[in-house]
Amino acid sequence: MKQRTFGRTGKTVSEIGFGAWAIGGAWGDVSKEDAKAALHASLDAGTTFIDTADVYGDGRSEQLIAEVLKERGGDKPYVATKLGRRVSPHVAEGFTRANLTAFVERSLVNLQTDCLDLIQLHCPPPAVYYQQEVFGFMDDLVAAGKIRHYGVSVEKVEEALKAIEFPNVQSIQIIYNIFRQRPARLFFAEAKKRQVGVIARVPLASGLLTGKMNAATAFAADDHRAFNRNGEAFDKGETFSGVPYDVALDVVEEIRRLVPEQQSMAEFALRWILMEDAVSTVIPGARNAQQAQSNSRASDAPALSTETMAALRDIYAKRIAQYVHHNW
Repeated sequence: MKQRTFGRTGKTVSEIGFGAWAIGGAWGDVSKEDAKAALHASLDAGTTFIDTADVYGDGRSEQLIAEVLKERGGDKPYVATKLGRRVSPHVAEGFTRANLTAFVERSLVNLQTDCLDLIQLHCPPPAVYYQQEVFGFMDDLVAAGKIRHYGVSVEKVEEALKAIEFPNVQSIQIIYNIFRQRPARLFFAEAKKRQVGVIARVPLASGLLTGKMNAATAFAADDHRAFNRNGEAFDKGETFSGVPYDVALDVVEEIRRLVPEQQSMAEFALRWILMEDAVSTVIPGARNAQQAQSNSRASDAPALSTETMAALRDIYAKRIAQYVHHNW
């Protein structure tokens, strides 16, 4: 597993990380055994970066990570979690010192640690990006030894650009995949200039870019791919990257023709993201050990050709951009 520098933190992390949303909730049922097996398989393959959040399964994801790391012992991976989605209603006024401190304390308990490696504001309301005091609260949590670093998980490129104006924001988590190419236009250059770590999430467009879905694919009622296609529960860009399902399925078949015979489409899609050197780590999810192993193989996959990269940019421009480019 290849490693990359993680911004200004002084840390290096695996370029393929582990996204722990699926083992928490909103992706259908994932048993505890499968969830832990996925984590073990990912760590066995050399993963040194895990991303979770306090709301994934109401703490289940964080707790499972703590269990696995305790079982394994030895050197610990870099574990990133998130806070802020527990604010209800989810408005900027709820991002108080008391609330943020309480969220951090809860994650410390769930992850069985006395200091969090990285905590990220979890897609906060737009007004938060203009409230310097919120970032001051995060600075105080660093000074108190509760967290080592903090960053922001964003929905929009504009939010990312605003967040990195705050000097102690160490990382940005943003959706970046073959269906969501806009971050490469401006944001990545700014992130590199400021030495900000970049975490690429939703890398497989909620599974579409595995090439394993079709019009008849059924999703469980508690899977966001069933209940959030139009943003009923949270930003619709988190589900299938905001691309209409029927359109995406059609474009996947166009992409499939570019995938080498010996390579899975998922591996190909992850390798496409790794072609961007501004990306520090990619965090595909995994519901079982086999998926985790498959994801990890992307680190050793050959680089995509100049012709393939150009073809994928063209597909995005002609088929996908109209649905997503100016929304996120």
